[in-house]
Amino acid sequence: MTNPSSAATGAATSAHACARRLFVTGAAGYVGRNLVRRFLSDGVEVVALARSPEAADRLRALGAVAVVGDILDPGIGQAMAGCDALVHAAADTDHGHGGAAQMRTNAEGTRTILRAARAAGVRRVVHLSTESVLSDGRPLRHVDETTPYPARPAGSYSRSKIAAEKIALSMNDETFAVVVVRPRFVWGRDDTTALPTLVEAARSGQLAWIDGGGYRTSTTHIDNLCHGVDLALRAGRGGEVYFLSDGEPMAFRTFVSALLETQGMAAPDKVVPRGVVRAVAAVGDLIGLVTRGAKPAPLTLQGFAASAVEVTLDIGKARRELGYAPVVSLAEGLAELAASARQR
Repeated sequence: MTNPSSAATGAATSAHACARRLFVTGAAGYVGRNLVRRFLSDGVEVVALARSPEAADRLRALGAVAVVGDILDPGIGQAMAGCDALVHAAADTDHGHGGAAQMRTNAEGTRTILRAARAAGVRRVVHLSTESVLSDGRPLRHVDETTPYPARPAGSYSRSKIAAEKIALSMNDETFAVVVVRPRFVWGRDDTTALPTLVEAARSGQLAWIDGGGYRTSTTHIDNLCHGVDLALRAGRGGEVYFLSDGEPMAFRTFVSALLETQGMAAPDKVVPRGVVRAVAAVGDLIGLVTRGAKPAPLTLQGFAASAVEVTLDIGKARRELGYAPVVSLAEGLAELAASARQR
């Protein structure tokens, strides 16, 4: 990880420990809108970046000051006037063949938005990254922040987020503290990403357990992620990375089955060998390469790395340096999901 100077470290732990006016990118997405709600509830004025007038209206309804714009627009800094801090949550999270467009959004978008923030006088940044920066298709067992980036990342998403992380960390200095957080498998209420995908796969008969699904996974409830971002904004050291999770990992099959149960769905019994799935992912990557992403593949190595092997995180650094501890347990999060499903 980047080792900042002592001056930069000092700035990270003391300057603007609590933002008065916060700029949030990706504010209309699943993670972004929950961050907006969290900081508004804490009495922080939130300026929320949206990509469409409709999304901006939804953010205004939450109580945010909404701005329509793009993280690739250098002029977006005008909207950050008076902001103390930035939470950069915008990203292209596609696990297919994202290619140059995904790299531009995730890497160049990070460079552009952070440059604009620094020019606007923002002093603290939390950059939302992912455990996928370490993914190459092999298991990640109890990895921590000292684990190096892989020589051959799993796919376009991993490559683009590695580039984004490096850009963000390189911009940390004594007047501009940049902190990176890495969650894994974000879930919980209002989930418009992982849960709908799993439900549709189960409903259509496409969900199967790879080698039985007994490999372990770390997870991050949306409230635990928001709590971790808040702590990183307040106490994170500039130039440092922090993993965030729910704490104790569990078997992938057990967790996904519990998620499906909250939606009134029984988990499937179908099992497929990991080698077969890996071969399908390799073909998917080839399809993406040949068609340049024009023909969507059913599975890629990026998707395989996210769902077919063990991925467990060591959150000891966040516990020690941020005072982080999960605020929502697995049982509480599942009960909330089930209650929400019953109300629909």
